[in-house]
Amino acid sequence: MAAVQVQHYLNRARDLLKGMDFLKEDLVELGYSSALLAIHGAISYSDALRIGLGGTDLSSDDHQSATRELQQMLTARKYEKPEGVTRLARLLGDKGAVAYGSVPVEQTKFKSIVQQAERFAVWAEKTGKELKIEGW
Repeated sequence: MAAVQVQHYLNRARDLLKGMDFLKEDLVELGYSSALLAIHGAISYSDALRIGLGGTDLSSDDHQSATRELQQMLTARKYEKPEGVTRLARLLGDKGAVAYGSVPVEQTKFKSIVQQAERFAVWAEKTGKELKIEGW
């Protein structure tokens, strides 16, 4: 069952990042859309990793706790390349400003979010394979 769930979240993550890729060429007009797809893609990658590592509670209310849980799971597995967790935390920290903030977000921030999400995706893909997560 976990393998099916991993595939579900992994497919969602890849889908969201493909959408981000279509929009990222015009961050002036589509910056918020690109950034939100980037952030939600990273969340889905995190969900796939956590389910694959034995997690069961994927609460949508507190994504920062997901970052802590992912870090703990990687530490327990003695995974020595946890840099993606820091990148995930930064992306999640930007979610409120992008989705709900009352102050306009700068185009440079949108570009940074997209780049961070792309780097997180590369890390997550590599991590899932290296840890031999079933369904990856």
